[in-house]
Amino acid sequence: MTHLSFDRDGFAQFRANTRGPIHMLNLVRLRDRAEYEDGRSATGAEAYANYGRLSAPVLARVGGRIVWRGAMEQMLIGPSDEVWDLCFIAEYPGPEAFAEMIKDPDYREAVRHRQAGVTDSRLIRMEPLNLGESFG
Repeated sequence: MTHLSFDRDGFAQFRANTRGPIHMLNLVRLRDRAEYEDGRSATGAEAYANYGRLSAPVLARVGGRIVWRGAMEQMLIGPSDEVWDLCFIAEYPGPEAFAEMIKDPDYREAVRHRQAGVTDSRLIRMEPLNLGESFG
């Protein structure tokens, strides 16, 4: 089963939790070849790069930013066949900023590239916590 977008109930729960700021962990698996409705040719990476380029100004307008980005090297604990091409954390002032972003007409145009280039993804809302010297 692949996951490309959220469902209505999950998004309602997301918006009901008004605590902010929030961090959103993004795990993205790209298609080899993008699947555009109009048949244009691009790799999944090229399509996602277009999404990033077009959505970045909207992210900034709502007060969001990328706070961490990394490259997956190995699954040490977890399904060995679960590989993610892109891993990053986006920070938003709160859930309303995220909701504002996805309603923005420029973002809605950009997300078409995401949908064409992505075969599977995870989007995990997290509460930023103070750093400490232990895991607990």
